[in-house]
Amino acid sequence: MTDPSPPSKLRLGVNIDHVATIRNARGGDHPDPVRAADIVASVGGDGITAHLREDRRHIRDADLRRIQQATDLPLNLEMAATEEMLDIALSHKPHAACIVPEKREERTTEGGLDAAGLHNTLTPIVWKLKDNGIRVSLFIEADERQLDAAQRLGVPVVEFHTGEYAHAGLDGDAERERSELERIAKMSAAARSVGIEPHAGHGLTYENVKPIAAIPELAELNIGHYLVGEAVFVGLEEAVRRMRMLMDESRI
Repeated sequence: MTDPSPPSKLRLGVNIDHVATIRNARGGDHPDPVRAADIVASVGGDGITAHLREDRRHIRDADLRRIQQATDLPLNLEMAATEEMLDIALSHKPHAACIVPEKREERTTEGGLDAAGLHNTLTPIVWKLKDNGIRVSLFIEADERQLDAAQRLGVPVVEFHTGEYAHAGLDGDAERERSELERIAKMSAAARSVGIEPHAGHGLTYENVKPIAAIPELAELNIGHYLVGEAVFVGLEEAVRRMRMLMDESRI
């Protein structure tokens, strides 16, 4: 099924995990990720993303309900494909659940989910989430094999991993950066052609976001670590506002 009308406005989902990371470094309640969610809503963010990890290194279980109660913005719960996380998702019923790969020792999510290799594991999780009215997304690499797997699993959304694109830019490798951008653009169009809404995220900054945001088929970008880092210097309001402006400029 083809979706003929990709959105003209690109949505911005802000990942507030690392507000909680700072809080957890000292214990206590400050800084509060709920306050961050309120700020995101006030300056043009379209959604809140939070990754409840197995080790609870940033967002904690109690944060989820507090965020849902504090803001009308949709909550996108990033989660590993485990029974524990499935039970939590079914209990909280976020607007969306994005299934991501997770390794206990990693500093952040590294690479995309192997949806093709994990098909049998993912199938019951995807269907239970969908049966409970939760919009399911898979965080995958922008390649045909993974998109085909997402289509077979029946998910309405995929989020393409932009980490390799970001790393190429940091390495000063313009050819690889261009190749990664073309790959993401090609697979975003392919996703649209089969009725899957494409999102993107990971490693996006003020310097590299506009080429990604200009891909017309993309509906949403999810950005977190960079914005929380910039907030240390300019405040979260200004950090989100500037990212929103750059994304809007890319669609003019």
